[in-house]
Amino acid sequence: MFRSTGMVILMVAALAGCGAGTKMPPAPADPALREQQTQAFVHAMKPRHAGRPVVAIVALNEGTETTDFLLTHAVLKRADVADVTAVGSRRGRVELFPALQVEVPQDFEGFDRVHPSGADYVIVPALIDDADPVVTAWLRRQAERGARIVGVCNGTLVVGSAGLLDGRRFAGHWSSRSKVLDRHPGSTHVPHQRYLVDRDVATTTGITASIPVALALVEAMGGREKAAAVAAELGANSWTPEHDSTPFALTVRRGANYLLNKAAFWSREDWGVDVQEGMDDITLALTADAWSRTGRVSVRAESASSGTVRLRSGMPIAVGAAAPDTPRLPLTPALKPLQQLDRSLCEIEHRFGAARREWVALEMEYPGAPACV
Repeated sequence: MFRSTGMVILMVAALAGCGAGTKMPPAPADPALREQQTQAFVHAMKPRHAGRPVVAIVALNEGTETTDFLLTHAVLKRADVADVTAVGSRRGRVELFPALQVEVPQDFEGFDRVHPSGADYVIVPALIDDADPVVTAWLRRQAERGARIVGVCNGTLVVGSAGLLDGRRFAGHWSSRSKVLDRHPGSTHVPHQRYLVDRDVATTTGITASIPVALALVEAMGGREKAAAVAAELGANSWTPEHDSTPFALTVRRGANYLLNKAAFWSREDWGVDVQEGMDDITLALTADAWSRTGRVSVRAESASSGTVRLRSGMPIAVGAAAPDTPRLPLTPALKPLQQLDRSLCEIEHRFGAARREWVALEMEYPGAPACV
C-alpha cells in the first residue's frame, strides 16, 4: 500500500459521512476447508512443463513495494525450485517504497529475448503506478503466452489494469477491494482468504500475504517438504490461506490517529541500517517496511562504502556510506524473519505507542501480531 496519507484523508472523510462500510460475514473456522483451499491452489499452480520453471518478478523503477518484491524474490531463490529473475520496466535502479533501493539488471525486452515463449509465473508486487502502460502490456503478453500471474497485495490493482481480473474471483489489500470492484464490475471479492487462484490468475491480501503465497508456490513447484523447510527458516508455522479479514478495515479512530501522527512531520527521524554481503533479504524487507510505515522513520541502507551490496538472494541493494551518529534500525541477528517482525512491532509500540503499532499491522495486513509486554 502506498500514498497512505492521501488515501487516509479520503477514507476518513468517507467514513465520517457513511459509517464503517460493508459488514463482512464471519471467517469460517474449518481446518479441513483451509487444507482443501491450500491444495486447490497448489494443484492449480503446479508447473505445466518439464524442467525448471521460469519465474519473473516485476518491478517498476519509479516505485515498487519493498516486501512484496524482496520477499517473494528471496523465498523463491532460497527454495531453488525455479529460475527466478527480477524484471524492471527499465534496467537499473528501482525505488522501493516505503524504503530501500535495488538494482535490477533485466528489463522486459531483455527477458523476452532470453525467454521468447514467456515465463511460467509472473509475480506482480504493488506498484506506485498501478496502470503503467509498459507494465500492463507486458503482463497481457505474458498471460497470452500461458504464464500464471500472481498479484501480491495491491499488485491486484496492476493485474486488474492489465485486464486480467474481469470475471474472476480475487483477494486484495483491504484498502483497495472496493476500487477493484468498481473498475471490474464482473469481478468478485473473496474475503477470509490470504490467497486464491482463478483461471491462472492468483491474488493475495496485504503485504505479509507474500509469505504464505510464496510458500504455496514453493510447494507447487518443489513439493511440501521443500516448502516446510523454507517455512521453518522463516519462522512460519503454516502457509494455508487462513485469514480473518474482519479486523482489517479503516475506522475513524484509526484514521484520525494516523493523520495526527503524520502531522508531526518535525519528529521524523533518519535511520541507517547496516547492510553486509549476504544479508537476509526477508528480515531486512519486513523490518525496514514496518518501521517506515510508522510515518516517523526514514530507513537508509548503509555500508562501509557507497555503491551496491548483494543480499542473500543475490539481489543488489544500493547503499550509501555510513553516516556517523545516525540511529540504527534495530535488528536481532538470531531471530527468524517473522520473529523479527513481531519484535519490530512491539518495539514500535514501545517507542511510538499502541495506535502506531496497530496502524503498521493494519497497513501490512498482518494477522500474527502478538500482544506486547
